[in-house]
Amino acid sequence: MALLLSLILVICIGPGLLESSYRVRLVRGPHRCEGRVEVEKNGQWGTVCDDGWNLKAVAVVCRELGCGEAKGTPSGFVFEPKAEETQNIFIQDINCSGIEDTLAKCKKEDGSCTHDEDAGAACELPDTVDTVRLVNGLGRCKGRVEVKYQNQWSTVCKEGWNLQAAKVVCRQLGCGRAILTRGCFDKAFQGQGPIWPNQVSCSGKELTLQDCLSTPWENSSCTHEEDTWVHCEDPFELKLEGGQSRCSGLLAVKHDGIWGSVCDDDWGEEEDEVVCRQLGCGVPLSQPLNARKRFGQGSGRIWLDDVHCSRSEQSLEQCRHRFWGYHDCTHKEDVNVICSGKFCSWNPCILAWRGEG
Repeated sequence: MALLLSLILVICIGPGLLESSYRVRLVRGPHRCEGRVEVEKNGQWGTVCDDGWNLKAVAVVCRELGCGEAKGTPSGFVFEPKAEETQNIFIQDINCSGIEDTLAKCKKEDGSCTHDEDAGAACELPDTVDTVRLVNGLGRCKGRVEVKYQNQWSTVCKEGWNLQAAKVVCRQLGCGRAILTRGCFDKAFQGQGPIWPNQVSCSGKELTLQDCLSTPWENSSCTHEEDTWVHCEDPFELKLEGGQSRCSGLLAVKHDGIWGSVCDDDWGEEEDEVVCRQLGCGVPLSQPLNARKRFGQGSGRIWLDDVHCSRSEQSLEQCRHRFWGYHDCTHKEDVNVICSGKFCSWNPCILAWRGEG
């Protein structure tokens, strides 16, 4: 009897719909809303064959990922590196009407494909301006996380949320480092209205929260008692002083309204490069040790020590460093930086700085 009932269900609702829900993502593209289509099944990611794949199927993927309008159906083969030959192809032939909420709800049939036929998808990247904010805190860099979803501000459940996601929010808002994330335990700081129905997974390197992998909750019982709170450092101002222009001199940063210097422990070319980029001053110039000290010493606070940058940061606050004011330095170790200047190319600048031009 049980076997008969199962056969009736398969005949009535079609193959594939009795399977557990897939998670979907787009990989190897220029952003999270374009790339080769992959679905997760039993903890493994596999590709989707382009048999039956069309703009209606792409529209479903775009909707599921919280992206914009479906733009195209590029071959998944063009997104490099290509899929490994050993990777599974989980969906061989698919038929979507375009109105499904998730790819798992589309009809699927058996087929025979190779990775040369992997499906791709291109969706509009949603506008990231004003799509995330921190509210009810002191200043714009501390507060309850809210995202704009379907033209409404929604709170974010702390389940699955971590410091990597907080780093992305702080970066997107132009704040400093993420130093704390927790739930809103105090009722005074809890939100009202909708709760974002997605779970987000970030590596911490994304530029915006929209670039993180986002999947709908399957079974969420989140309440506003589990709203997420994030505390970012305030963005600090930066300047070079004592040089012949704003692009050279003693490095000073502003924190809590007070200017202070930066210690040169482990300071090198990577850190110089980030400072010059942040100030719009071109590239750092190679300089001998005595030239680094030509602008003298600072006074007052030494704000930063043990700064480590990877060159990829857009501003110094995104680099790793000790907490503000913690150091083992004197002003004899204050950082000096010489940049090429905004419109100056590398070689002519070096010659001019050395007095050879």
